[in-house]
Amino acid sequence: MDKKELVLQEIEQVPDILLDEVLDFLRYLKTKITSERIEALITSESSLKKDWLLPEEDIAWQNL
Repeated sequence: MDKKELVLQEIEQVPDILLDEVLDFLRYLKTKITSERIEALITSESSLKKDWLLPEEDIAWQNL
């Protein structure tokens, strides 16, 4: 049984009164992952920007 099936199995056993909380938590996790990816991209951009702005980079990419 894979993890997704295990999670679904657990959700089936959650009392209805807790389903809103479970849903909120799952949405929180998705948002957290997205936020962390965006933060990593921004961090990467600032550290790589100094190399992207070199004249050698412009020459290397001018024929694309």
